[in-house]
This record gives sequence, C-alpha cells and structure tokens, in this order.
Amino acid sequence: MKDSDTIRHEPMRIAGRKVDAEGVIEVHYPWDNSVIGTVPAGNAAHARDAFEIAANYTPKLSRHDRKTILLRTAEILESRREELAKLITLELGISMADSRYEVGRAMDVYTLASQLVILDDGEIFSCDITPGGKKRKIFTTREPLSAISAITPFNHPLNMISHKIAPAIATNNCVVAKPTELTPMTALMLADVLYEAGLPPEMLSVVTGWPGDIGDEMITNPHAELVTFTGGVPVGKLIASKAGYRRQVLELGGNDPLIICNDLSDDDLAKAADLAVAGATKNSGQRCTAVKRILCMESVADRFVPLVLERAKKIRHGDPMAEETDLGCVVHEQAAATFEKRVYDAAEQGAEVLYDPGRQGALLPPIVVDRVPHGSELVMEETFGPVIPVIRVPDDDAQVMEISNSTPFGLSSGVCTNDFRRMQAYIAGLKVGTVNIWEVPGFRIEMSPFGGIKDSGNGYKEGVIEAMKSFTNVKTWSMPWEA
Repeated sequence: MKDSDTIRHEPMRIAGRKVDAEGVIEVHYPWDNSVIGTVPAGNAAHARDAFEIAANYTPKLSRHDRKTILLRTAEILESRREELAKLITLELGISMADSRYEVGRAMDVYTLASQLVILDDGEIFSCDITPGGKKRKIFTTREPLSAISAITPFNHPLNMISHKIAPAIATNNCVVAKPTELTPMTALMLADVLYEAGLPPEMLSVVTGWPGDIGDEMITNPHAELVTFTGGVPVGKLIASKAGYRRQVLELGGNDPLIICNDLSDDDLAKAADLAVAGATKNSGQRCTAVKRILCMESVADRFVPLVLERAKKIRHGDPMAEETDLGCVVHEQAAATFEKRVYDAAEQGAEVLYDPGRQGALLPPIVVDRVPHGSELVMEETFGPVIPVIRVPDDDAQVMEISNSTPFGLSSGVCTNDFRRMQAYIAGLKVGTVNIWEVPGFRIEMSPFGGIKDSGNGYKEGVIEAMKSFTNVKTWSMPWEA
C-alpha cells in the first residue's frame, strides 16, 4: 500500500444504519502488513439489536421483487468489479486476477438465485392412491424463518457471504451476517450494493467485532432460527456445542485429494498436471476445496512429477496488485510461516522439496514437494496455502481409496482416469461430498449442491438450491378434492 493511500473506516450496517462502536479493528494488507482500513469492534449488544430488528420485520417481497433485487445486485457488482476486486486484494492479499474471479462468482450466485426464485417450490400429493385413500390433495409451501445468523470466513470475502445472503433474499428471509475480522470490509460494501439494489434494509445487517465479544450472540441469540457457518473445524464444532436446539448448516474444512491413476498417457498426465497445479494454487491455495494432496500412482509418478514442477515454476508470484502476478499472498505472515514449517517438517520425514523460491512475509510461493509421507502434518491437516504435495501411492485402487479416506475430512475430490469402471469405483468408494472426474475437487457451479461429511460438515449443503431449502420451513395443508 502506498503512503498516499487513505485508510478508510467502514461502520457496521445495521438495518441500513451506519453504526460505530467504541473500539476499532484494523484491517491489514498481507503484502506489506500495512493498515488499509478499520471497522468497528462491535459487541453482543450490536448483534442483539440487529437480530431484534430482523425478527420484528416481516418481508413482503413478491417473487418478482426478489428476482429484480437479485438481478440488480449482480448488475451493480459487474459495474463495480474493479473497485471490489481491489478491496478484496487489499484485505486478503490474493492476486487481482483471483479477486476479479471472486467477483464473477458472486455475480453468478445472485443471477442464479434470481432465476430460482421464480420457480414455484410447492408440491401436490393426491390422497386417493391407496385402497383406503380419500378424495383429498395435500399441498406444501415453504415459509421463511424468524432470522438467519450467517458467519463467514476470510478466504472468499464476497462469494461466501453471497452464498448465505442470496438464498435468504430468494426465500424472503432476514439475515444478520458477521464476516471474519480479517476481511470484513468487502461484506460491508456488499451491504451497500444490496440496499442500492432495492433490498429493504431491515432484511440485512452486517456486524463486525472480535469473536470473543460478539461470537456467542451470533450463535445463541433466541431470534436466530438458523446458524449458517463456513470456516474451520474447531469453530464449527464450537458452534455445534453452543447453538443448542436450532438448525445449523456447517461447512467446514477440507483436505481434498487429486488422484492420478496409472492408465494415463503422457498427454493425459500433462492435463492432470495442469489440474494439480491450478487446483493447489488458485486463490493462493486458500480454498476448502483446493488440491491439498496429490495421490499419484507409483508407476506414473516419475513421468508426472516433472510436469508438475514445470508448471509450478511458471507461476508468477509477487505483488498482488501487479497485473502480471498470478499468485499473491496468503492471509497473513503467521499462516505462511506455519505452512512453510509443515513443508520442512515433512522433509525431515523423507519428503523431497523440489521447488521453493522462498517465503517473504505473507508471500508464500508455490512449493513443490515429492514423496510426501501421507502421515505428515502437511497432508493430514488442512494446509491452507499454495503447497503442491505429491504422495506416491500403490497401483491399486482399493489402497488408494483407503489412503484418501484416512483423514478426518470428507469434502471434495478429483480423479484422473479414463477407465469408466474405475470412475464408478471411485465415485462410490471415496467418502466425500463431491467426486469430480477429470476436474479439480473444487469444481462446481454456484447452484449445484456443495458440502462435506465427517469433519468437513454436518451434511447440509450449500449451493443456491439446497440453501433455499435449508433456509425455509415446509408447511403442508390438505383440502377435499373430488377430481
């Protein structure tokens, strides 16, 4: 950040009002750790106020109204793509190219939600289908909740909160959102976009604060009928323990494999290497669905690893604001140092570091590591950075699936094979929420179901369609029906 740049302060948005608190939280630019902005250090009272407003407001938006607001939001995001991308890069440190992609994904969320809201979500059941049936029909409709608590992570500061707000608008729900203190300013800018698009301000509040001051209120407020959280496993389990008798949608961490099978030609291996490197380094590797483990069968590993190395060396890393930069920073220096340490701890256990240009503060370049022991912390835990670890595994599908399933996580996976029977076996055998054949684990569209099992989540799905279901209650009624 240049000395001439102004440090901006963004108040909370509580039902459209700009609200400050006694203290502030500084937001840092990971590239040089400079302060680029401040937000209020809000507390439980601020969240309580927001929930009270939400619970006492009954949205009356027609489906046409909701469609219009959602489409208008996407249009405004498009018109402000560069402004938003710069803010995301300043908060998170990822490259401008990755930030622009983030804005595009959020635009998709609102566009797809606008299309889904016009579809009737009711069902009809005829009651004369059994010998003792009656001439009646049962009908269903979906009704909104009292209020939704949405808690979001740092790594996708625009898209993750959009995945909670857009389905809520589509279902006429009120939301109180708390973005992480690491990247809160994008969420506050998004609130202004939504108000401008015509969203009644009572339907959205964005509060900021330290987790210790505001976190419990976001989880236990009696008006919060649903807590939706995307983030790490420890916090997710803490929410589960505190939330009590209320609905929870928990999308937690991942340790996603890309499996390289032994039936691949040289051209296929090149294609797999493209997927491996891109999947491990996009968004600086800070995706729950990033390629965290490359399980490569032993008989093709000597042909595959040089292709990975070649591609990693071409990635231009450095100043996130520079247009030529492919790979920017991770969220802060402490995270970068932790991931670097895991690499060299794995090296002490027998891994071979093939490429490491050297960490500079929060700038962690792509690090290629071969022959990684699968029991090492580098690949058993969620290493949330652009490390490219290759684990050489036996030429046996059953053993590979056993290795893949051996971590506590179960989010996504990718498999590179041309054998249809093997594709079927991996789809059935991998204990994850998603299996992508010939794609990175993170491949999806913003509409399709997304979520994990085991420590990766409690089974509820994100993606606009599934979220709209989670954000509503189903009411049934029946009537006499002679026809």
